[in-house]
Amino acid sequence: MNILILGSGGREHSIAWAVLQNPKCDRLIVAPGNAGIAQIAECADIDIFDGDAVAGFATENAVDLVIIGPEAPLAAGVADACRAAGLKVFGPSAAAARLESSKSFTKAICDAAHAPTARYAHFSDLESARAYLAKQPMPIVIKADGLAAGKGVVVATERDMAVSALEHMFGGEFGAAGSEVVIEEFMEGEEASYFVLVDGETVLPIGTAQDHKRVGDGDTGPNTGGMGAYSPAPILDETVARKALDEIIRPTMREMAKRGTPYSGVLYAGLMIRNGEPRLVEYNVRFGDPECQVLMMRLGGQALDLIQACAEGRLDSVEAQWAEDHALTVVMAAKGYPGSYEKGSEIRGLDALEENSSEMVFHAGTAARNGAVTAKGGRVLNVTARGETLAQAREAAYRMVDAIDWPEGFCRRDIGWRALPQKP
Repeated sequence: MNILILGSGGREHSIAWAVLQNPKCDRLIVAPGNAGIAQIAECADIDIFDGDAVAGFATENAVDLVIIGPEAPLAAGVADACRAAGLKVFGPSAAAARLESSKSFTKAICDAAHAPTARYAHFSDLESARAYLAKQPMPIVIKADGLAAGKGVVVATERDMAVSALEHMFGGEFGAAGSEVVIEEFMEGEEASYFVLVDGETVLPIGTAQDHKRVGDGDTGPNTGGMGAYSPAPILDETVARKALDEIIRPTMREMAKRGTPYSGVLYAGLMIRNGEPRLVEYNVRFGDPECQVLMMRLGGQALDLIQACAEGRLDSVEAQWAEDHALTVVMAAKGYPGSYEKGSEIRGLDALEENSSEMVFHAGTAARNGAVTAKGGRVLNVTARGETLAQAREAAYRMVDAIDWPEGFCRRDIGWRALPQKP
């Protein structure tokens, strides 16, 4: 098979790595890719937000399967253009991708499906939002309605903080994504991520993970795109997972099909779990990042079989095979992230690492310059390991972190703390 993956982050590097473990893969192209991806696949310079350009490139290169990594090309309709060109695609239509690109749309779907989630209100102007906020108890959650790269969420513990969040969002901090805002009740509990594949009809669970959103140890500081993750998530046990499927995910998928926008692709349900009861925090219409890295590390080559079955509408004929293992990833980010940070610093020590099926450094924001790997983003590396226990996986991941020579970078030292309270 000739396979095209769209994206340039750690998520796409891990997908590419897993796809290459499968003997079905004859040729792998990633657009635009990064320095790490370029070491294992061809990289192509095409506009991944231009559906016609992607479809044309895929047709010219006899691509058998297009895998769309990030949410923005999905929201832009790239999957629709590829399907219209007769290509097999992994990723939902633009209409179905509204489950991530519009918080208010998702809330309306949940209402119709009777899926448990937080109480909310939706606003398109600052004054109405302020008036509503004045009557609500603290803490409260303020969300930009559109896509904000995982950063358009503020958990406000005080009213002044909530008002400031509204002013920043309506003031253009997140561009068009913040032109409308959803205000939600604060949900208590422990958050975890549940990943399923959907082909319009069949819902196939493929794994659980837990992300670490805040920048500092002990879940302190501002939200980020994710500073680390591990899989599986103990809080999302079989009983909770079954409730999430029966009460949240399957009803949502039925409602989407009922509205004429059946869902096809991976669906990531962010769940808040309290006393064994899950409630929906949000849907994402792609693999989470960095959760994808730990899922791919555990799935390996079968990831391609599952993705292909999803794209071909035959999920009812496959299932995920899990080893009794664990995986953990630590994000190394540029100092200053998620605020301003310097670009262009050199990362040393990567060549000395012995990467294998249990230990990998997935590149996120990197570039190659004069034979060196340099940092070009906020989140730069995903140092990922697997082990028979979560403790073993964490020990291996931090051993690799400590072998990387990058003074301009930093990481959290407590990834996995909810399941393993002791620091490595």
